[in-house]
Amino acid sequence: MTIPDSSESFISHLIELRNRLIRALIAVGLVFVCLFPFAGDLYAVLAHPLLAVLPKGGQMIATDVTTPFFVPMKVAMMSAFVVALPYVLYQVWAFVAPGMYAHERRLVAPLVVASTLLFLCGMAFAYFLVFPVVFGFITSVAPQGVAVMTDINKYLDFVLTLFVAFGITFEVPVAVVLLVRMGVVSVEKLREVRPYVIVGAFVIGAIFTPPDVVSQIMLAVPLWLLYELGILVAAMMVKKARASATEAPEYKPLSEEEMERELDTIEAEQKDVTK
Repeated sequence: MTIPDSSESFISHLIELRNRLIRALIAVGLVFVCLFPFAGDLYAVLAHPLLAVLPKGGQMIATDVTTPFFVPMKVAMMSAFVVALPYVLYQVWAFVAPGMYAHERRLVAPLVVASTLLFLCGMAFAYFLVFPVVFGFITSVAPQGVAVMTDINKYLDFVLTLFVAFGITFEVPVAVVLLVRMGVVSVEKLREVRPYVIVGAFVIGAIFTPPDVVSQIMLAVPLWLLYELGILVAAMMVKKARASATEAPEYKPLSEEEMERELDTIEAEQKDVTK
């Protein structure tokens, strides 16, 4: 009994997907093995924004027995994923690219690269600019006689939340361009809802940042500016598409006389061939 072609194709896709996932996991695992001896140093780098603003003698604590081991290991694993991210994205691209049209491949590749770089820029923005302000504010408002010492696991959860929040925030231009490109919304509509986006940006800043005005503004303002950048890029793409459409020659169907002449020419060529 033979398996239908559709089943064979589905199974072959599953096998390819499995192979791509295994290659990506192996790449992350190899980088993790290389980074694991430096797990403590990686966590020290991650904790530097808080340690730099703690009072003299201040330090971080571990409330669980296994926390001093597992938290640096988590940091090393996340660092390994970030380092291996280009190869992981390549495996994803190699799996989905054969099923796309040429114009879709030309669009997806730049978007994948741009979204990756923007997410990393969001993380860098949070680490170098937001963390010092947030932790400086937290330590400055501590009551008299209160020692600021946080658990390393809770600190990791906190910074991961901010990393994800700012990373997703920096993806706004990509989301705007995709919405316009797919025809879901027009550039004019995006400009029309600008006031609501600004209000929403400050609401998001209040939700995902500590309760100080400075950190909320540092999330809301980039979100708004990146929204404006997305509108600008989308408008340029629409303008370019319209210009290319006007430059393209307009299709004109053949008249009956022209069609008859073409048929006569084809018949004459066929007669010559048969002779």
